[in-house]
Amino acid sequence: MPAPIYLDHAATTPVRPQVLEAMLPFFGPRFGNPSSTHRWGREARTALDAARERVAKCLGANADEVCFTSGGTEGDNLAILGGWRVLKAKGRTAIVTSPIEHKAVLGSVHQASIEGAKERLLSVDETGTVSMQSANEHVRDDTAICSVMWVNNEIGTIQPIDELASLVKSRGAIFHTDAVQAFGKVEVDARKTPFDFVAISGHKIGAPKGIGAMYIRRGTPLEPLFFGGTQDRGRRPGTENVAYAVALATAAELTLAEHAGESARLTALRDRLEAAILAKLPDAIVHGRGAKRAPHVLSISVPGTDSESMLMALDLQGIACSGGSACQSGSVGASHVLLALGLRADVASAAVRMSLGSLTTDACIDRVAEVFPALALKARGLASVS
Repeated sequence: MPAPIYLDHAATTPVRPQVLEAMLPFFGPRFGNPSSTHRWGREARTALDAARERVAKCLGANADEVCFTSGGTEGDNLAILGGWRVLKAKGRTAIVTSPIEHKAVLGSVHQASIEGAKERLLSVDETGTVSMQSANEHVRDDTAICSVMWVNNEIGTIQPIDELASLVKSRGAIFHTDAVQAFGKVEVDARKTPFDFVAISGHKIGAPKGIGAMYIRRGTPLEPLFFGGTQDRGRRPGTENVAYAVALATAAELTLAEHAGESARLTALRDRLEAAILAKLPDAIVHGRGAKRAPHVLSISVPGTDSESMLMALDLQGIACSGGSACQSGSVGASHVLLALGLRADVASAAVRMSLGSLTTDACIDRVAEVFPALALKARGLASVS
């Protein structure tokens, strides 16, 4: 059996060796609670404050605008529910989002709707790009917050975030973007884009699972989700995870340092894999094709197959992929993202997401380009017989 191939970097990434090295001391001699005033506590506080400064610099922000979280899901919930709960008292009761958001966003919006929010969904085209005309119609004087994911986690489409943020701000509303798949793939800079809230996640960029950060622009109203402490300026009470904050800062710096070269490398590999598959399967459908896409995601459906069978067959060949969002693993039915693009359920249910990253080499691409079409043709043949 050839060496295993990991093509699921959009789900999670391996912890970088430099990140592991940076965080290990905080599980040992530097174990102090950053709220304590003795030397162990002061040492932990110094490391935590430095990590916050480092993450802020990576986001083009000030240190007091960075709040550490457990990851993207918490950040999305904090932004949407925390922002809406403040502004609803001022008569801004609507939340605007798109139908292709991560379930962390859609779930937060649903919870807000239970509490009285009016939900408006933006239109998207067949490539998964949000309509600016729809945004102009739906973001109104009663809008509290608009949330649109920067890079779609299933198909890699890049949204017009600069234009959306400017429009939302001109209407006096809050703009939030889930940048979990965007950070390190596109430029995320608070000095250049007028967003109010941005969520990022560490395990997508070589840090451990369980750490993320949220950018909160100065002056933006926010109600915390948790209560009981003054940590993180009261926005996220509880003893801070110093080791993981240091890990996130280290991973963020490394990711940005290699951004240009790695983006070019992954784009070339993705395009080569896409072309090789289409050459053998000309009726295959590449989702998001024709739109601006992040370099690391290739989502493709082969008519006559289904993603579950394809993923099992690929796994038996030592190739790890996914059917869409990792948060949807175990769920039954077609992707809500692909259905929102207007695809038939059978096509949406055939989607396989291959996401590239640090472990992806030329040899990986060559093998997948050989194995994937062969497995798809076999699956289609078996389906036609049955």
